[in-house]
Amino acid sequence: MNYTLRQLSIFLAVARHENVSRAAADLKLSQSAASAALQALENNYGVSLFERQGNKLSLNAVGRSLRRDAEVLYAHCQEFDQRLRSHGELGHLKVGASFTIGNHLVVRYLADYLSLYPEADVQLTTANTPEVVSKVLNYEVDVGMIEREIQHRDLELIPWMEDELIVFCSASHPLAEKQSLSDRDIKSARWVLREPDSGARHTFDRALAGLLPEINIYREFRHNEAIKSAVESGLGIGCLSQVVLQKDFQNGTLVPLKLSRRDMRRRFYFALPRKRHDKAAVRDWIDLCRRQALTDTPRDTPQTSP
Repeated sequence: MNYTLRQLSIFLAVARHENVSRAAADLKLSQSAASAALQALENNYGVSLFERQGNKLSLNAVGRSLRRDAEVLYAHCQEFDQRLRSHGELGHLKVGASFTIGNHLVVRYLADYLSLYPEADVQLTTANTPEVVSKVLNYEVDVGMIEREIQHRDLELIPWMEDELIVFCSASHPLAEKQSLSDRDIKSARWVLREPDSGARHTFDRALAGLLPEINIYREFRHNEAIKSAVESGLGIGCLSQVVLQKDFQNGTLVPLKLSRRDMRRRFYFALPRKRHDKAAVRDWIDLCRRQALTDTPRDTPQTSP
């Protein structure tokens, strides 16, 4: 075997950062040590793994073909090292979740998971759906939890739970009394929505595809709480997941609005890399989330007609 785990970790870090100095900083190495290790790896096998353009290194065809196998191999080695160090520390988990799932569902499940793995270090990263998928494919998280289906040859999606978006306004908004919106109402309203790459926005755009050119999108935010605050203050009407809005509807600060013949339903998914090491903690997390979803189905929210 003509490579070391150190060389493997440097190869993967450079592939991720496309820059030796940033990869070295990430691994807490000097740039010269990282460069020497990478050069030694290539020399040992008589291959070049990167295209070099100034300070930028991008994987060439050989490097791209080897990266996935290297990720899996390195993950195996890390878990083996972890098992040797402390059997009691099993259960460590890195979760990447979309904003809605991470802030409103994952936080509910942590207590039950930690009862299975009391010593586990659970790291949660929240981002929008495409960013979570990127982290899954780069092996930066063990499991992703996303708000819509994304096709990628290196990605496996496992269906999780059903969800529905709800259109809403403040209790003092003129549409609050109307409750059901016509196409004319939809086009004349000011909308406060999630950013275009988000799962919620993807569902909204699909449901209102025929009217999109005429819709007044007044503000866009990455975070659900910002949208709720803007709508509550009267800036416009919004559209978010029912899991985000339940308490606000119960408190009466926000009012649900019905859209006839607009299908706002969607499905949440677990996202995993196809080439991966089977990890017990990931299986347990998915099983727990599935059980919890059966008891988390929201009630007393308006249903849109397909």
